[in-house]
Amino acid sequence: MRPILDDASARHLDALAADPRAHVAVVAPGGYGKTTLLHHIGATIGATGTPVHTRADDAADGVLLVDDAHLLDDADLVRLRELAARVRVVVTARPWPRSAALAELLELAPEQVLPVPFDKAQVKAYLPPGRRTDALAEFVHGETGGVPAFVDRLVRALPDTRPEVPVAALAEFRAEFGRLDDSVLTFVLAADAGIGLHLELLVELLGKDAAAVSDIVAAARATGLVGTAGALLPIARRALRAIVPVERRAWMRQRLAELQLARGGQVLALVRPLLGTGIGGAAAATAFEAAAAEALPVDPALAARLYEAAVTAGRPPLQVGARRAEALALTGDLDGALRLADEVITTEAATGRRHAAGVAAAALAHRGQLLRSAQLYRWSGTEEGKQLATLGLLGIGDLADARELRATVSADGPPTSLSSAIALMAGGLHESVTGTPTTALSMMVRAAGLLEPVGRGVLLPDSPAALGALLALHYGELTTASSLLDRAAEARTGGAPLVTRHQLLRTWITMVRGNLPAAAEQLRALRGTHLEPRDWLFAVAVELGVARRAGDTNTLGRAWVQAGEALLRHPMDLFTILPLGELTVAAARLRDESRLSAHLSQARTLLTGLGDPPLWATPLWWGGLQAAVLADQREDAEAQVEAMDRAAAKDEQFGILANAGRCWAELMAGKVDADAVEDAARNLHAAGFTWDGARLAGRAATRTADRKAMVRLLDCARLLQGKPVAARRVPDLPDEKASVSSVALSDRELQVAELVVSGLTYKDVGDRLFISAKTVEHHVARMRQRLGASSRSELLSQLRSLVGSTRD
Repeated sequence: MRPILDDASARHLDALAADPRAHVAVVAPGGYGKTTLLHHIGATIGATGTPVHTRADDAADGVLLVDDAHLLDDADLVRLRELAARVRVVVTARPWPRSAALAELLELAPEQVLPVPFDKAQVKAYLPPGRRTDALAEFVHGETGGVPAFVDRLVRALPDTRPEVPVAALAEFRAEFGRLDDSVLTFVLAADAGIGLHLELLVELLGKDAAAVSDIVAAARATGLVGTAGALLPIARRALRAIVPVERRAWMRQRLAELQLARGGQVLALVRPLLGTGIGGAAAATAFEAAAAEALPVDPALAARLYEAAVTAGRPPLQVGARRAEALALTGDLDGALRLADEVITTEAATGRRHAAGVAAAALAHRGQLLRSAQLYRWSGTEEGKQLATLGLLGIGDLADARELRATVSADGPPTSLSSAIALMAGGLHESVTGTPTTALSMMVRAAGLLEPVGRGVLLPDSPAALGALLALHYGELTTASSLLDRAAEARTGGAPLVTRHQLLRTWITMVRGNLPAAAEQLRALRGTHLEPRDWLFAVAVELGVARRAGDTNTLGRAWVQAGEALLRHPMDLFTILPLGELTVAAARLRDESRLSAHLSQARTLLTGLGDPPLWATPLWWGGLQAAVLADQREDAEAQVEAMDRAAAKDEQFGILANAGRCWAELMAGKVDADAVEDAARNLHAAGFTWDGARLAGRAATRTADRKAMVRLLDCARLLQGKPVAARRVPDLPDEKASVSSVALSDRELQVAELVVSGLTYKDVGDRLFISAKTVEHHVARMRQRLGASSRSELLSQLRSLVGSTRD
């Protein structure tokens, strides 16, 4: 190996070599290039004509080169010290072991040369000329720590294709490991397990006192395999794992885990690499179980594997069944979780039966089985279980039982983040039914904040973020809903079962805000994901909502078939009123209202049992209004508007939808109050209901007899959709009544417009509507005249705004 020296080091060595009187001592761990430097110094001195010797017996004059002096016995070291009185000595040695005789010999040198590892620039210089790149130098330095001997081994074995550590580079470590004292090898194995310089643990592991352990650590460092912090260099770790039998390494980790457990320490880092090794026995099972408990809050999937390994190692399955079921549930495997939980619950001698009941309760809640979920939570007997049971009871409309159960909750337990969050969540849901929406939403927001640091590994029937987002959607606070869901998604609150729920609610918000392409893309991202019944119902409702708003009749029909099955799989409850409202509009659009009649009846009964809370009933009122508009059922529309008006009298926030509903009812009666419509549309937009606001303004524009009002409302619709408003000149009409036939569009013309802007030909439009292509052309000509469009492109632009705002 050639010496790679910086300028300062080279000048220093040259100066030492040039001093004929100075002895030289080079001290460094193995692999640091001591032998290379020794020969370099010898060659430099020899170039001056001074005799250079490598055997003490031959050194009558000149310079004697002594390599690896730490391997010599005391007698040889004393002889060398005596010889140094007559001959110049250049000696190398490791820093350990250092006997008194070696120390006396090294002290003859006026100063010691202490080589250090290569830096990245030196590693780059050591690479072959054609491969001196920063990336390869970074890789080699990272693997070797810059230790020259290890750099040389790796560089010589590097493949030409890509940076990797080949087996050939590791084979040369076999002799080094073979020369290690057994205690030093034990320490090296412990260092591979990540123990580092945990001296108290090493004392127990090695069975020696602290001084002896310090000597062993120093001996390990002197090999060059271990850094100053007690960690193996990456290439040394690779070599150790390739050379030392797996059973010995596994035994080391198991032994360290036993010692850690006895001390109450953590074992996950020690035990995780033992997965898949097949190690068994009581000690291994205990270690796997303890590691699984550590992993559960942060990595449920890993915890599930560790619990499985504990069973394989000999732990009785029912002994870890409850925790294993919890881990599976947090990964989204509700089938496996329910199966294990049921086995534990039904076995009287099993450990953790009540904990298993809580796991099963959460899993059943995700599947819409709220009554059974509440029963299991109540049976679990914990205070948190009682609180969570009230969520299920309120979800099925059993307010009396929920109140009774809340009254039995004890406040004696420690107010942890988790218990406080659950209490706030249960209290917030109760407040949403019996109290004020703002208070309920505030409690949910606070609950979500408390749960963020600890909620990733907590199995819940629902998250405060999801429930809070539902409340906010019902209440028209979309910004709050988005914030809650974004934070919950970042914190991964509730594990895998709630990841999909949070994403679906975020997609719902995107849809309501009118960004239909983004909503469709977010929904596509969930394809291939297993959806539980509740999530599937929301996903189908989103697909229907996007298709309805986009005028995509094919997708609307296809999704409606799925909606029927989704409704059969999920019982009606409080938390699915939002999608039920969307399905109500889709049913009216498809003229299939009868399919929803039973579910709507159940929803109304449920709400009645809760005292008809406006916050929860709003989606049904709004969906019922839109369905009535589509079916031209004025009495039904008036009934929905009256309900919204009653809610608005108690909370002005509900007035946003109530005012918009009143405008819709007046449109059905042929009345258009442009000012009221524009205010209502803009208020809807401000609340986040962008599409609904634009649709209201657009539909009013097609119904007004006032050309100025039509243009104004059309511009409003376009602005709310984020589209540019075209400059128009609105001619004065002397006879306001005469303008009626020239401005308002008929229902048939709106049907034609919708199909024309979708790209169909006149013939295709005629086939759809059972009219001739000539009649279609006649309708288009009349619309162009009534809208005052100067060209076909301007007509299409206006129709897109109108139809895009009025599609249901």
